[in-house]
Amino acid sequence: MVGATQGEGRTPPLAFVTRWLSEVFKLNPAGLNWMRGVVVLDVLLVPLVFYWAIGHEEYLLSSLFGVLFAALVDPGGKFEIRAARVAIFGLIGAALTALGFGIGGDAWGWLVLAVFLVTLVASLAVVFGVHRFVAGLLLNIWFIIAIALAAGFHNAHITSNTWTQVGAWAGGSVLWIALMFLGWLIRARRDVPAFVAEIPGDTSPRPLTRPVIMFALIRAVVMAGTVALAFGFNLSHGYWMPIAAIVAPRPSLEQTTTYALQRLAGALIGAGAAALLLLIPANEHGHKLVAVTHGLEVVALVLFMHAAAIRMWNYAIFYAAITAAVLTLLDLPQPTDYGDEGYRVLWTLCGVAIAAVVMLLASLLSRRTAKAPQPAG
Repeated sequence: MVGATQGEGRTPPLAFVTRWLSEVFKLNPAGLNWMRGVVVLDVLLVPLVFYWAIGHEEYLLSSLFGVLFAALVDPGGKFEIRAARVAIFGLIGAALTALGFGIGGDAWGWLVLAVFLVTLVASLAVVFGVHRFVAGLLLNIWFIIAIALAAGFHNAHITSNTWTQVGAWAGGSVLWIALMFLGWLIRARRDVPAFVAEIPGDTSPRPLTRPVIMFALIRAVVMAGTVALAFGFNLSHGYWMPIAAIVAPRPSLEQTTTYALQRLAGALIGAGAAALLLLIPANEHGHKLVAVTHGLEVVALVLFMHAAAIRMWNYAIFYAAITAAVLTLLDLPQPTDYGDEGYRVLWTLCGVAIAAVVMLLASLLSRRTAKAPQPAG
């Protein structure tokens, strides 16, 4: 009886896990937006078919992310304001593309320094408003992908011109601006809402507080550390680690545990799905390899379409779709075998573990800041 009394208030481990899983994978039926998903698929098919036609698919990923991220930062409203903001975003992204592909095959120390500075600046962009922080986060993600793609090309001995990559990214941004202009004319030059309404449009400045600086430094150190491990030790497919670790928390005290777990679960599920997809072309050659590669590129675009449609349906599944699409496209140009899958999953687990530790530290930091006594007025 005593034992039963002592354990009365405790939650069984299985019940605890079940409760968290139900929270992480809780569905919101009203959050489905298939129209947006179809638009994303239609737009992404343009660069896909173009690069198939000219036979230079090594530039596909830059173009895909150029148009996809331009759509995400489209603030809606007046066409002139939308075009200007997307153009500025595209120019900054072009500069980061040049930097990423320019140093992708260089000494790992330069990569670590560049990633640290880019992550730090992108994180501190929150002082210029939430919308600009989101834009900075997207540019930060693209820079990590760019150096990973450049390093992958270098290891696979695939020739890729840096300035053509820049042009591919810029071309994606220009494509979205052209579609914005066409939509503006069709709507009789009326203002239109943001393409992704869930992204905050707030551009009001915020104070540069100590917690914001600490979060920015933590993110920068984490990303620089994972890049140092991946490239410093020349790990096979090691760039999966920083891509997984970028789920580290945002420089905000509003990060919730459920949201963090959803990002971690999505990263693991997406990496596992990508690893399985990349088993399909293993040990294939010639025309069959080309056909399988084209098929997987279409699968990646369909994953992007689903991600756009289910953003508010469930964040974990959304993040899994994004991760699977990115990692699949990232590793398609490289020769693969069954042994590579173990490395891919291992480095993903390491990246997610690092991100989880950072989230715990960030949570403890936020609690300590909240409990700190305020100075008397």
